[in-house]
Amino acid sequence: MSVTHIIGAGLAGLSAAVAITYAGGRVKIYEASAMAGGRARSYHDKKLGIEIDNGNHMLLSGNHSAETYLRRIGAEHRFKSPKEAAFSFCDLSDKERFTIKLSNGFVPWWVLCAKSRVPHSKAKDYLALLSLLLADHNTKIGDIIPDNTALWRKLLDPFFVSVLNTPAKDGAACLAAAVIRETLMKGGKACIPRIAYPNLASSFIDPALDYLKARGVEVDYRNRLRQIHFSGQDVTSLEFAHQDIKLEKGDKVIIALPAWVVQSLIPDIETPDKYQAIINAHFLMKPTAAMPHIMGVVGGTADWIFTFENRISVTISAANHLLALEKEELVKRIWDDIQTVYAFKQDMPEWQVVTEKRATFEATVDQNNRRPPAVTAWNNLFLAGNWVRTGLPATIESAIRSGQTAADLALSHS
Repeated sequence: MSVTHIIGAGLAGLSAAVAITYAGGRVKIYEASAMAGGRARSYHDKKLGIEIDNGNHMLLSGNHSAETYLRRIGAEHRFKSPKEAAFSFCDLSDKERFTIKLSNGFVPWWVLCAKSRVPHSKAKDYLALLSLLLADHNTKIGDIIPDNTALWRKLLDPFFVSVLNTPAKDGAACLAAAVIRETLMKGGKACIPRIAYPNLASSFIDPALDYLKARGVEVDYRNRLRQIHFSGQDVTSLEFAHQDIKLEKGDKVIIALPAWVVQSLIPDIETPDKYQAIINAHFLMKPTAAMPHIMGVVGGTADWIFTFENRISVTISAANHLLALEKEELVKRIWDDIQTVYAFKQDMPEWQVVTEKRATFEATVDQNNRRPPAVTAWNNLFLAGNWVRTGLPATIESAIRSGQTAADLALSHS
């Protein structure tokens, strides 16, 4: 029976492995590091003495590829979710607090209700989102949606920054439209936030590893791919740090590695080559019962504040502009935001900052147009990763969907 060799045990690689084994196929997984998860990993932080995530990630109930993946590995219940699609915000520029409450059905009744929509916004302002849905692949969000409205400043700008990990006005309109089609256009039932609890590994990674182990698949850790050997239209062998693997007839290869690594392995491939950072700060503090699990911040350094049983965590997207800042100054700004949002004053607890300098590709028109498809010029080689052409920005949903697409291609080429 043929084997699909999957290089990379991040979410894209694990998604591909789960999909193939679910269909009855055989896989082998190789990972260069000592742990699975890629950029959605959890680890024990010695400074804080607890398990933390390298970044805070939020799913929405409309993320159907992620739902399929979680259901297959038996982890669909390892999340905390409110009963309705309601998002709380605090605008630090005017100290205004508000909650966006989406109506459940397809008809956006919430836009017509002043108490449910963005303060100071008008129902007609939301029509700009319809124009976004008609955008082509060469249009920026800033070309379509005006940035001088309360809707833009208090909701759309922070929302698109978080989804695209790119300054909102520069973001590719087609990517923003794709997210809206799969969430807002389907009503509040597709927009309920889902937060991995207590951490990413327990929800996305460990259950997948258990699922695969039960089917005889284990990850070969600390085994870095050095070179791919080609002959004609096929991959013939894989050269790893500690072994060479010759492919048998019918074997396939799925490369689920970062774009900059793939560029060094596959000749003449075009991939995104500009990136944006994401900064996450974790504070060793038990939140109070009054603190929501997620809070949006407008006009501050922080973008989103998450609360967990033993920590408060902050995420800052499109964070390239903060990389030159000293950590102590950065964390002071973030702590000031937290104190203002939750209206308390106390000394800063123990903290940790995790910076992913190349967290995702810049979701601009130029960089989105550089994304390759999952298929390659070689018959038995396929690509997976949130930087592959999924039609979505570089989200967890995109990573998982790319793995499932690569798996489908590998299975169909049997």
